[in-house]
Amino acid sequence: MTEHNADLVAFVRARLDDEEQLAEAAGGAGWRTPQESPGEVHDDLGAITFSVRTRGFDQHIARQDPARTLRRIGSSRVLLDQYVPLAALDVDSPAADFPSGRAVGLGFAVRQLAAEHADHPDYRASWLPRFT
Repeated sequence: MTEHNADLVAFVRARLDDEEQLAEAAGGAGWRTPQESPGEVHDDLGAITFSVRTRGFDQHIARQDPARTLRRIGSSRVLLDQYVPLAALDVDSPAADFPSGRAVGLGFAVRQLAAEHADHPDYRASWLPRFT
């Protein structure tokens, strides 16, 4: 794996670890918004996790619950694990074979994961997805 791609993978893994810690600190539970209690977000046990005055925010916040975040992190880690063995083939001018094509495709997806954190001080503009 090139140093550039290794740094990209390390960056994405670190951001996933950060998100995982936050989701677990928030209880790791699923949230919901009961119809009978507009503006309230409840955890899996029915306790009010928090409430918001403006209805609409509650649905969005509940959808971003810790359990969903942990599932997304798991899926992202699977993608990273598929990319790592092929990352050396993810280059600007790849070969015209299946493994290289797979590496470039997975690299595109990994760069998208990194781009979610473009506001992080360690993010590099060189990790922007390639559109070729």
